[in-house]
Amino acid sequence: MTAPAPLTWLYVPGDRPDVVAKALHAGADAVIIDLEDAVAPDRKEYARAATAELLSAPQPLPVHVRVNALDGPLAEADLRAVAPLPGLAGLRLPKVTSRAEVIRVAERAVPADGGAPALHALVESALGLEHAFAIATAHPALHGVSLGEADLRADLGVRDEAGLNWARSRVVVAARAAGLAPPAQSVHPDIRDLDGLAASCARGRALGFLGRAAIHPRQLPVIERAYLPTPAEIERAEEITKAAATDEGALALPDGRFVDKAVVEGARRVLALARRK
Repeated sequence: MTAPAPLTWLYVPGDRPDVVAKALHAGADAVIIDLEDAVAPDRKEYARAATAELLSAPQPLPVHVRVNALDGPLAEADLRAVAPLPGLAGLRLPKVTSRAEVIRVAERAVPADGGAPALHALVESALGLEHAFAIATAHPALHGVSLGEADLRADLGVRDEAGLNWARSRVVVAARAAGLAPPAQSVHPDIRDLDGLAASCARGRALGFLGRAAIHPRQLPVIERAYLPTPAEIERAEEITKAAATDEGALALPDGRFVDKAVVEGARRVLALARRK
């Protein structure tokens, strides 16, 4: 059986191996070791070496690494250091603007047999957003695409969350059209604002996102609660799948609701998500 997609992704700075070690047991579904924005320039080499040391052995949960900017001098060294390691589950590619960038990394980092690591593109600019579908379909090794909203806000001059709704929908549609998993939301930067995080997750879920990246363990339970189905949603999904088990075509439920194949598939996804814990 295919493992369920992560709901919670916890970012940690690569130059803090003590923090990384704690993050592996903080309750996240996956950990992202950051070699890019969270690491000062004079700490880049140390972060890379510490990350490579950790990933030289398998880890208790999926660990991804966000490498440095693909058009800069550090990304090649990052890829060379971590891509072959057994503890690496995936590579997060920052500030992607074209399919060519994904292809270059795939040719460099992915073995000819198509094995790990999986690639994940972060769209963080207007240009990247315009090319979202091309990026999402760039290479079979690409398993996901999502937004990097801090940089995107700056590029677009967006002042509040409402200004990102179109961009968020664009990346959700691109992922779906490319046959990828629904994207996870970008981080909520205020680690104290748990109510704001919950409200933002609710909006993201309504737009079609699945799960979210976090920058502090206290954010993880909020994200999980927001994205797991409610008891009412589970009950409705069970009702739909039970009815569909005896009817291959469109059907009407006892309360008059009309159900077709797409609704049934959605109900099955709800139940699969509910069973993940």
